Amino acid sequence: MRIIVHRDKCQGHARCWAMAPHIFELDDEGYIVAGDIDVAPDDEKDAWRGAKSCPERALDIEK
Repeated sequence: MRIIVHRDKCQGHARCWAMAPHIFELDDEGYIVAGDIDVAPDDEKDAWRGAKSCPERALDIEK
């Protein structure tokens, strides 16, 4: 599974990070770090929750 990051949509709510800080990395200003995220099979549930929690839909899930 891969999380596609749309950095330009991120508004810094950090809900993804709150759901899965071990998967989502934020910069010093609280915005998601640019670059897609490869997710290990054991982390897929947490990654899915984090991606779906984004109110700006800055994160897409690719299986």
